Amino acid sequence: MISAAIVGGTGYTGIELIRLLSAHPNVSIDLLTSRSEAGTRADEIFPSLRGISDIVFSDLGENTLAALKKCDVVFFATPHGVAMQQAEALTESGVKVVDLAADFRLQSLAEFEKWYKQSHACPDLLKSAVYGLPEINRDKLADAMLVGNPGCYPTTAILGLKPIIALQNQQNERLIESRIVIDAKSGVSGAGRQASLALNYAEATDNFKAYGVTGHRHLPEIEQGVAQLLESQFTQRIRFLPHLIPMIRGMFSSIHLELTQAGAAIDWQQEFESSYIGEAFIDVLPMGIYPDTRSVRASNRLRIAIYQDNDRHELTVLVVQDNLVKGAAGQAVQNMNVMFGFEESMGLNAAPIVP
Repeated sequence: MISAAIVGGTGYTGIELIRLLSAHPNVSIDLLTSRSEAGTRADEIFPSLRGISDIVFSDLGENTLAALKKCDVVFFATPHGVAMQQAEALTESGVKVVDLAADFRLQSLAEFEKWYKQSHACPDLLKSAVYGLPEINRDKLADAMLVGNPGCYPTTAILGLKPIIALQNQQNERLIESRIVIDAKSGVSGAGRQASLALNYAEATDNFKAYGVTGHRHLPEIEQGVAQLLESQFTQRIRFLPHLIPMIRGMFSSIHLELTQAGAAIDWQQEFESSYIGEAFIDVLPMGIYPDTRSVRASNRLRIAIYQDNDRHELTVLVVQDNLVKGAAGQAVQNMNVMFGFEESMGLNAAPIVP
């Protein structure tokens, strides 16, 4: 049994971590921190936890770091900039860290400062951070002390592109043209649990809008994933445009690609099925079956469908996930399982909920 702490457990990713870790047979949540809710039981704020967890939020002040050092793993479900203040001291003490914010995702300090408007507190430690996509970085995660949990949109984009970039590298031939268009949509929970006019019921319901049109901070993370994580041998120009849709949870990313002559000769349905065979949480749907967001709701599953039109030399990759689970807390638990040598799917096998 390992001891876990969750820093910042009052947000949506925090509650998901409590829900998932409470059902994990090898984990005990021994510390849950919140400055605003110190002394309050988590199930008073989230009644869904009644009978599941009786843990109380703590604000340990100056003693927080000492308390965190007594744990085996610390999850930071906090705003950007928090984890990097304590990660170095924790990892030096032998505590494994999983950050669900962006502190350890981008390896470029310039990109981090540009998109997150702050300097990095521990650039040397950043170099040792492992990007937490188990389906790609499983070997590195096994020895990791510090993991940067991916953003929700980059998870769909990078995993949606992986089989294509991998085969392109293998054949050393361009199979898709350089331009990639990612048209992505997310439910309002992706914006977090906060008071915001844009997330007001009357504003978000019965409405559909794009945001980050001039640039979104997940774009450099996607570009990094293609260039470094997938080690693309070819330059790709990526246009990423997210949208807010009037539902609570769920994410749908449509990736549009133009095939070269060589690319049109590939059976991409078979390629995707072969690439992800044996992956517990990636489901490549049969040809002609297309995913919807409710098919993954409250689960750690990511579903992919392929549509290939050789007459038009077009390939469309459709990817759905629950943005709070595979897109955040579930993936964090999956990473933890790999880091501690547990069965990767442990605590994550719950079926999606319908309706």
